[in-house]
Amino acid sequence: METRHESIPESNRNASNPNAAEAHIKSAHKILSTLQEKIGKHPEIGAAITKLEMALNDLAVQTGGVL
Repeated sequence: METRHESIPESNRNASNPNAAEAHIKSAHKILSTLQEKIGKHPEIGAAITKLEMALNDLAVQTGGVL
């Protein structure tokens, strides 16, 4: 018999998982930071990094700091 967890596609299971969201945000942050190091300071990359940090903070607040 298939459990409920197994019947949900992997991508949907991770979508509701705050830890998965945190991992994606951290990964994007790392990629953008590396890109910024390679090409130098750029206002759009800096803004994207700031928005990722804000999103991570929002997730932490929404999950009660469980992240």
